Amino acid sequence: MKSKILVIEDEPDMAMGLRDNLEFEGYEVLTAASGEDGLEVAVEEKPDCILLDIMLPGIDGFETCRRLRKKGIRAPVLMLTARGQEVDKVYGLELGADDYITKPFSLKELVARIRASLRRYTAETPSDAREEFQLGDVKIDLSSSRIARGEEELPLGHYEGCILKLLRKRAGDVVDRTDLLKEIWGLENEPMNRSVDNHVVSLRRKIEENPSSPRHIITVHGVGYKLVL
Repeated sequence: MKSKILVIEDEPDMAMGLRDNLEFEGYEVLTAASGEDGLEVAVEEKPDCILLDIMLPGIDGFETCRRLRKKGIRAPVLMLTARGQEVDKVYGLELGADDYITKPFSLKELVARIRASLRRYTAETPSDAREEFQLGDVKIDLSSSRIARGEEELPLGHYEGCILKLLRKRAGDVVDRTDLLKEIWGLENEPMNRSVDNHVVSLRRKIEENPSSPRHIITVHGVGYKLVL
């Protein structure tokens, strides 16, 4: 059975190019030209992965992502952006996006990221056992991909959850960022890749009382990160 990809992109040439290339790779592809239309298609068609452009007419990609997660759609969301600023990428992750890819990108890179997201998404099996733990006054539920801070509930992106699982498994020990890249993204020998760092920044904003002076997700400079329970 073909995996179903939803492309939410308002540029006709870009949308057509993505559709044609992804269909050639064996995916079923749905398209939407606005955030509002994308939300409707996502609810009705339940895609396995969503490619979401940030610059959309009407509601932008950030708001679209927030509403997707609010509606309970857990499929991986890969944000497509022409912006290179880290703050935009981190903001998308805070709203529940799983990954991002900056335009212009190669088809090979895009397909690799889609495949990695789908592998992890389809490997997740529903379980009655809840994976919950507490960090300070924050309750984290890995099984439902939610974080609760008092009355506020926040989405937990797939890769954010993977980072927390690995850090929790080795709580108190330093986890090398290259180990995180390898075990979670399957990447090796990419010292300049900022994926781990951006996801950690997003996690801190959701978990830490003071993200600029974290108490739980600690940076060990030049090495990696450790989780203090």
